[in-house]
Amino acid sequence: MANEHEATGPSASEYIKHHLVHFNSTGHKQEKLVDFHIINYDTVFYSASVGLLAVLVMAIVARKATSGVPGRFQAAIEVLFEMVADQTKSLIHSKESRKFVAPLGLTVFMWIFLLNAMDMLPVDLLPRIWADGFAPLLGIDPHHAYQRVVPTADLNGTLGIAIGVLLVTLYYSIKIKGVGGFAHELISAPFGDKWFLAPFNLTLQLIEFLAKTVSHGMRLFGNMFAGELIFMLIALLGAAWTGPNAGSITLWLAGVAAGSAWAIFHIMVIVLQAFIFMMLTLVYVGQAHESH
Repeated sequence: MANEHEATGPSASEYIKHHLVHFNSTGHKQEKLVDFHIINYDTVFYSASVGLLAVLVMAIVARKATSGVPGRFQAAIEVLFEMVADQTKSLIHSKESRKFVAPLGLTVFMWIFLLNAMDMLPVDLLPRIWADGFAPLLGIDPHHAYQRVVPTADLNGTLGIAIGVLLVTLYYSIKIKGVGGFAHELISAPFGDKWFLAPFNLTLQLIEFLAKTVSHGMRLFGNMFAGELIFMLIALLGAAWTGPNAGSITLWLAGVAAGSAWAIFHIMVIVLQAFIFMMLTLVYVGQAHESH
């Protein structure tokens, strides 16, 4: 039976399940969507690698920047920077804060965009390189060499970034209003500055911070996870012509057509989700500058 299974390959459900498991610190399948007791090594690795790549690219652009007629790539970066600067200026009126928040917004957009763009790589490319090349060197069975390459399709990753945004928001809330002012706001808004309303105000404020953070991470995760799953289903369609219906070129052509159409549409999703995440970051930091 085992030899027969290896000859025919995994079923569709087994293929998808394998691609949805992380290479993590437990060494086995992750049973929960979010588990703070484990580390998804693949998410950490690709997040850090793509982040360093973005920093390197931006550093090269900055070093080669000219005051004359810019090249195409420099012009694109300048347009992007001006867009982020304009959005930041409209939301945050403190010139001092914009010196940090504008670059932060640009960094968030670039990082999320590149993390999302990992979804455009062929579904089996990096997992196959990992399973056949690196996993055996580490003593890992290739059949259990799990690898996911889209960090934003991991809820642990998107919530981690959202929590980072929350910390920046809390920092500016305290910096702008002071510890006493921020603490007073927590117990006086939105119902008013009455002692008996303090517990209700504090509860709603904490719920608001929690809801904004969770929704910030969940929105990005949901869109990218769905996109990743659809690419897997399309990959199965394209590979189906080699199975029981071998010789039917129609399935392969359908896979190519569906994959091309979804890839074109998904480019918009990748850019839009990066923009939305950046804008929400600017909005939340901007709200930290306002008083209730």
